[in-house]
Amino acid sequence: MILPELHPIHTARQPLVMGVVNVTPDSFSDGGLFFSTDNAIKHARKLIDEGADILDIGGESTRPGSDPVSVGEELRRVMPIIEAFAGKEILISVDTSKPEVMRRAMDAGVDIINDVKALRGSGALEAIVENHRVLICLMHMQGNPASMQDNPQYQNIVQEIYDFLEDRIRAVTAIGVSRDRLIIDPGFGFGKTLQHNLALLNNLRYLTQLQVPLLVGLSRKSMLGAVTGNSVDRRIHESVAAAVIAVNNGAKILRVHDVKATKDALVFLSAVQESSDKNIKLN
Repeated sequence: MILPELHPIHTARQPLVMGVVNVTPDSFSDGGLFFSTDNAIKHARKLIDEGADILDIGGESTRPGSDPVSVGEELRRVMPIIEAFAGKEILISVDTSKPEVMRRAMDAGVDIINDVKALRGSGALEAIVENHRVLICLMHMQGNPASMQDNPQYQNIVQEIYDFLEDRIRAVTAIGVSRDRLIIDPGFGFGKTLQHNLALLNNLRYLTQLQVPLLVGLSRKSMLGAVTGNSVDRRIHESVAAAVIAVNNGAKILRVHDVKATKDALVFLSAVQESSDKNIKLN
């Protein structure tokens, strides 16, 4: 485990890429291709080889319309993957809202708890306060996965997400968690229409005023397909484009399925940004 003040998330000069490992039979992005432990481990190794900085391991689908799974089933899915990689060459995140899963994962050495409910679930805050090192990602979601896309409404989406995340930061720091252990995620696609998502991406930099690293997950999401018409398995180009836009607008961590394509795009983006620092005078 890496102490928060030395953590690469806080010290990295370039955005970090978080590779997605869904150990579920019903993920929107891969349709259960990595549901078996062996396949999930092979996929995780592939993501590492492609340059992932973080693995995000999830055992419960949070796609629109999804149903929850039991604690026991979620643990059965994620723990073998966590145990295979925790404490080794890559940072490990567990994508869960269940305090029991959080505790087991923290005991196994995960670096990040990635909670789509922003620690609002019963017992989640209590679980987190027991550990003094793990980083915590707080995500915005309107409603719950089963119904979140049923006509979501906002007056001002960017301000409302800002206010929500500010409130969650306040709630977590109030129990003694230091601010430098926090990450925020605006929750693209979680209780948001296409227009909500586009407005949020366009104004993402506003959220950086919270002075907490910003994680963005846009990879392969339906908002991309709604614009291009591409099916979920053919959204690599728009996913990479969205990732580059997010970084230009302040994102520090990108949660993606296509690690190498994203890393390559970021290398080029970095080269362009560095060139702008040169002393080039234009007439």
